[in-house]
Amino acid sequence: MSRDACRRYLVAYDVVDDVRRLRVAKKLESYGDRIQYSVFVVDVRPARIVRLVEALEQIIDRQDDSVLLCDLGLLAALDDKRFLVVGRRRPLTDDGPLIF
Repeated sequence: MSRDACRRYLVAYDVVDDVRRLRVAKKLESYGDRIQYSVFVVDVRPARIVRLVEALEQIIDRQDDSVLLCDLGLLAALDDKRFLVVGRRRPLTDDGPLIF
């Protein structure tokens, strides 16, 4: 599958328990870039987002925690103008090779 099929997601989480919160953060770090304390940008193919959601469902407590995944669109169609940052900007992974 080509890079053109990858999509960018904005992922934010609210996890009550410290241990679960750390596990969610570690899982998301393996998929994308942290841009805020509990906010990540993840560039993935559709199959990988399914695996990520399944992994997150195994970590969180559905009664107390929540994870929000916002599909920002096809990676090939996005540019830096999509994000407006006030203050310090955190770098995102460049347009180099993706690991599928």
